[in-house]
Amino acid sequence: MVYSKVEICGINTSKLKVISENRKKELLKIIRYGTPEEQERARDEMINGNLRLVLSVIKRFAARGESADDLFQVGCIGLIKAIDNFDCEKDVRFSTYGVPMIIGEVRRYLRDHSPMRVSRSIKDTAYRAMQEKERLTSETGREPTVKELSEALGLPEESIVIALESIVEPVSIYDPVYSDGTDTVYIMDTLGDDNDDKRWLERIALKEAFKELGDREKNILTMRYLLGRTQTEVAEEIGISQAQVSRLEKGALCKIRSSL
Repeated sequence: MVYSKVEICGINTSKLKVISENRKKELLKIIRYGTPEEQERARDEMINGNLRLVLSVIKRFAARGESADDLFQVGCIGLIKAIDNFDCEKDVRFSTYGVPMIIGEVRRYLRDHSPMRVSRSIKDTAYRAMQEKERLTSETGREPTVKELSEALGLPEESIVIALESIVEPVSIYDPVYSDGTDTVYIMDTLGDDNDDKRWLERIALKEAFKELGDREKNILTMRYLLGRTQTEVAEEIGISQAQVSRLEKGALCKIRSSL
């Protein structure tokens, strides 16, 4: 395979080395059991031999508008952490362990440098809620409700909902919303001036799509988007769980998008 030349952090990516799985295993054992000199040399070779792995990961985040150099450097930090924490006694490929570590480091960087500033306390609550959500999902085999998370963490339901919504990554105006294989419609293409004469056609189409929804779906969308209620408040008012509100809301929005 021939790679085109791309300069990232002064490195010609077409000349990045790739080492075999057997060599990786050898290097990881040296890093763990070798002398300090051997460990340092093995660590350097392991880092340089996996830079293409970092490159493949950061390509997933290319549409975010962040500097490729910055993402590459952050990805390298994740790679180094993966190398330093990898247990060579386990029968696991290094890439299986390394890729999530690199992705996690890049996502952490993107969250911390998001233009939408979120307080540290809310972020901490969100991360605790996410960890508890994973634990409960693993134990019960289903996604926990906000009430269950609230009871497990000892926090108000509204605080958990706000925290989880605060770390949802904003979409880019360059994200595609439709493609027929030839022409692609981006979010920016759907934005326009409120005084545009074509807007009345969109309003008519939206009203027609709204009419196709069931009464409960209409009620949920009205409370959520016209009255500004949280999912928890909606759930309490109509007597269902927050998870059901979320599911019905998403389903209703999908129906509207399909109609439009």
